[in-house]
Amino acid sequence: MAELPLSELLRLVVWLGLLGVIFIPLERLFPLKRAPLLRPQIRADLAYYFINGLLPRLLLIVPLSALAWAVRHLQPIPFYGWAASLPWRERLLLIILVAEVGGYWGHRLSHEVPWLWRFHAVHHSAAHIDWLVNSRGHPVDIAFGRFSALLPVYVVGLAQPSAASPDFLPMFYTVIATTWSFFVHANVNWRLGWLEHLIATPAFHHWHHTNDDRRHFNKNYATFLPLMDRIFGTHFLPSKRWPLSYGLLEAQEGELEKASVG
Repeated sequence: MAELPLSELLRLVVWLGLLGVIFIPLERLFPLKRAPLLRPQIRADLAYYFINGLLPRLLLIVPLSALAWAVRHLQPIPFYGWAASLPWRERLLLIILVAEVGGYWGHRLSHEVPWLWRFHAVHHSAAHIDWLVNSRGHPVDIAFGRFSALLPVYVVGLAQPSAASPDFLPMFYTVIATTWSFFVHANVNWRLGWLEHLIATPAFHHWHHTNDDRRHFNKNYATFLPLMDRIFGTHFLPSKRWPLSYGLLEAQEGELEKASVG
């Protein structure tokens, strides 16, 4: 048992090093907003990185195990068998598409349901956005977001908890989604032209964090596919502008305080 925390800590250190090797040079070479490398609150975000590398996984053990048990004991339906027979590449693509729907609505509910916003507001408290801010969040919020994305994947049978060997595709999806989340938070000034209509980019997600104008609040919830926001009416991405400022407005902070007291 003593070896598990050490191995997990080593995993997080290695991933932090790899992410830093990628994103620190990019943010130095192509900065959207110049900031010192050791910016204010970097120690807090590093602490969030390690906390959220461990706690959300623990929080998800029970609900995901219960979900896997429920799916395993459901009366088999034809789609489940068809999904199980798919090659892993096709199944991974479908996992991404289905998880995108669940993740979109989980993220949106985190903004629209007051008690969920109390947790999610931690992530939006950042006044400067860069790759490491992706880690800033309450563990409950991180766990809820991951569960929201994985729930429909299990329900429709794209995850195979009853397979003879462990099904690593849901875990692989989580790694891909988490890595992409670091990218879309990056403090880089890239605009990717027509690709921005197909895939979430830093510009797309930076507008999710803006506090410039109330009309631009609660936009761009998708992890990968801006199409989700277009379908559900929450897409906002000007072609030549970036947000001027980020973080919580005083009014938002006041509402959060009231909800906490209540």
